[in-house]
Amino acid sequence: SGMVVPRFGMVAGEASGDLLASLLLQGLRARWPALRAQGIGGPKMQAQGFEAWWPSSKLSVFGYVDALLNLRELLSIRKQLGNRLLAERPDVFIGIDAPDFNFGLEARLRAAGLKTVHFVCPSIWAWRPERIEKIRVAADHVLCLFPWEPEILQRGGIAASYVGHPLADAIPIEPPREAARAALGLCADDTVIALLPGSRKSEIRYIAPPLIAAARRLQQPGRRFVLPVAPGLRPLVEPLVGDAPIQLVDGQSHTVLAACDLTLVASGTAALEAALFKRPMVIAYKLHALNHWRMKGKALQPWIGLPNIIAREFLVPELLQDACTPENLAREAESLLADAPRRERLHAAFVQQHELLRRDTATQAAHAIAQILGHA
Repeated sequence: SGMVVPRFGMVAGEASGDLLASLLLQGLRARWPALRAQGIGGPKMQAQGFEAWWPSSKLSVFGYVDALLNLRELLSIRKQLGNRLLAERPDVFIGIDAPDFNFGLEARLRAAGLKTVHFVCPSIWAWRPERIEKIRVAADHVLCLFPWEPEILQRGGIAASYVGHPLADAIPIEPPREAARAALGLCADDTVIALLPGSRKSEIRYIAPPLIAAARRLQQPGRRFVLPVAPGLRPLVEPLVGDAPIQLVDGQSHTVLAACDLTLVASGTAALEAALFKRPMVIAYKLHALNHWRMKGKALQPWIGLPNIIAREFLVPELLQDACTPENLAREAESLLADAPRRERLHAAFVQQHELLRRDTATQAAHAIAQILGHA
């Protein structure tokens, strides 16, 4: 019994959050076909019937410098959104990632008696131990993507459950390489190198240039370079690519990963996607120096790429900050392309990671949320 038509407030702040939230919404709809979900979301959520009061793109800033420039607008949106949610009083509020925006909002809603769920444990295990306190105040329950996270949260007195990673459900164990190549107009015997600079403006600014310059160095007959462009970012990417022999594709990063032999990829969700597509990769990351300096002091572990964090070793190279040069990227790429046994080992490791993360997240998350609603 209970609510036949639960209402959910939701906030997702960027392309990766939009994807996670849309997969979550599928699971919630399977359980409650008539549910209503409202708040801040992107095109994938809206395709699932989500009512976006503001689009995700309003929140997709990254890093200290960008956030300061947009802070007044962000705080104003957060305040208006909070007022509206408190007026509407949804049954549960689900914050998807975007911790800097969501924790403050969740804390306000929770203090006013709303149930709050945070989906995606922030990388406290990576570089922000002080976030535990913020989460304790913000969230009734945290849904975790990685198996080692609930224990860390529970030690801090926070209710949490491991639901697996929805991308591990969405991506097949055996990716459709031939079909993907056909869809992109690539030949079966091309060596295809995917460039994935990330979907935030700052990532395009800092990471795309060395990736594009690396592609110029790697250029030779029979090699093709493909760069999927996140929605709305073409005007930023095109001038950087210039006359480099790189095929730009709108969205479709999964098709590009399925088609490629190797990827040069920004750290973050895209690196995990590359692992789930079982593709050899070189992880690149570069931030404004100020952001890098703020993060460096907080690192609790030597890896920043998710495939390496899961493996707890440097499975794939990470080229960060000053090391993220076209020369280094091209050298690591050539070394992977020349080493078949190493590519085989990576393939085996990535299949193992996929199986670890594949837990039917949508169903598990819907179950956890049903229990919070109190009508499991």
